[in-house]
Amino acid sequence: MFTGIITDIGTILELEQRGDLRARIGTSYDTKTVDIGASIACNGVCLTAIALGEGWFDVQISAESVAKTNIGTWVKGGRVNLERALKVGDELGGHIVSGHVDGVARITAMKDEGDSTRVTLEAPKELARFIAPKGSVALNGTSLTVNEVEGASFGINFIPHTKDATTWGAAEVGDLINLEIDTLARYVARLAESI
Repeated sequence: MFTGIITDIGTILELEQRGDLRARIGTSYDTKTVDIGASIACNGVCLTAIALGEGWFDVQISAESVAKTNIGTWVKGGRVNLERALKVGDELGGHIVSGHVDGVARITAMKDEGDSTRVTLEAPKELARFIAPKGSVALNGTSLTVNEVEGASFGINFIPHTKDATTWGAAEVGDLINLEIDTLARYVARLAESI
């Protein structure tokens, strides 16, 4: 479990296809406090640390994860949002995030509004019904509030802190973004189907 509050920006140091894709990610986390087998959300994808060194960890990524997320766009030197798994007693500053990406959205528009940036994204049609105004979504692992929804399009805002503390400061129109819908929305929709 995660909260969608990004705690580090990692750098992709190596990518290698070894049956599955293997990535080495540079981090400012104290890797002496990370266990082999620990879950780390990388751009919102829950991945398992399989090797550790000073300032880096390795993850192994299945073909399924590559196909369902934006991991196929990762390049050496690219930056990714990182969050370590939630511990009992940690502050829940965002919302409950599982790290199980539902699909990939695309940025269709960006516009500065004061110091903030308003971003419009297009969700996969099958996921659009789960996105509601003032609801939560996780985008590249970041917990965000939805401003408005029109069909499969929805808008969010980035304040300057979010742009500085995450990879969102470098976002561009056309970028593919990992989308995890709110768990509560998923269950409410499922209950509504059974009535």
